[in-house]
Amino acid sequence: MATRLSSGATVPVRRLKAINGQPVQVPATTGRTHVQFRRFAGCPICHLHLRSFAERYQEVADAGISEVVFFHSPAEELRGYQSLLPFTVVADPDKEQYRAFGVEKGLRALTHPRAWQSAFRGYAAARRHRNDPDYAGVGSTDGTTHLGLPADFLIDPDGTVVAAHYGRHADDQWSVEQLLDIDRSLGGKKSR
Repeated sequence: MATRLSSGATVPVRRLKAINGQPVQVPATTGRTHVQFRRFAGCPICHLHLRSFAERYQEVADAGISEVVFFHSPAEELRGYQSLLPFTVVADPDKEQYRAFGVEKGLRALTHPRAWQSAFRGYAAARRHRNDPDYAGVGSTDGTTHLGLPADFLIDPDGTVVAAHYGRHADDQWSVEQLLDIDRSLGGKKSR
């Protein structure tokens, strides 16, 4: 079992590359960083969830929060699904960042009724909003798994984890509203 991070933990600066080739630093040097760990490139639940963040991107950005989303799929696969998102997406096929943040996988990812409901809704949405029609279906590929669990972290610029959530199933992650509520409860943009 991986070591989980909780509020007060410190994460070192990570300099990575997004799927669009741009450099990204986690945590960001200003404002808070919302780090999301999702499942595989074609994950219908992830697609539905990230569309909700894309639709409210400006609201999150106006709160001073940067979004960085990790997937355990290769960058090439992610480009077919996630390249039009207005925030940073990072490929982590070796799951290095997943291990560093204590993000796990398990059968419980798929056994909760809410996960199945979201999977069906997400599959329909993904078919309408896919970036590249050559990337069809929702199957995982070598090295990826349907058993991945989501996780969310809100991190200050100094690397302090100010809030963390480890999903109990595939559709257990912060909504935009929950993220903004957590940020406000911690003093929001005014305190930074």
